[in-house]
Amino acid sequence: MWARHRSQILERVVVLEAAASAVTRKNLTAPECAAAQAAAHKLAGTLGMFNLAAGTEIARELELAYSQKSAPPAASGRHLASLAAKLRTMVENRKSDS
Repeated sequence: MWARHRSQILERVVVLEAAASAVTRKNLTAPECAAAQAAAHKLAGTLGMFNLAAGTEIARELELAYSQKSAPPAASGRHLASLAAKLRTMVENRKSDS
């Protein structure tokens, strides 16, 4: 089951990485912010299904960051990028179901 969902999960991580980069550059658009919030929300649920509780917690933190009325401050870009990188590492290092 993991193998079927892995590429979609990684696509959502890419959305989060792009959003964090845009935050750092101070040019995150409203649609990008909404996409990041949605990607994080979906990841929070999906990662839990695959016993990646730490990933769920990280995704929830990202969801909260992107669900505020205004874009996250540029100073938080590095932290958001670090969280997205942690998610990527978890996903890439998870072994497929046998």
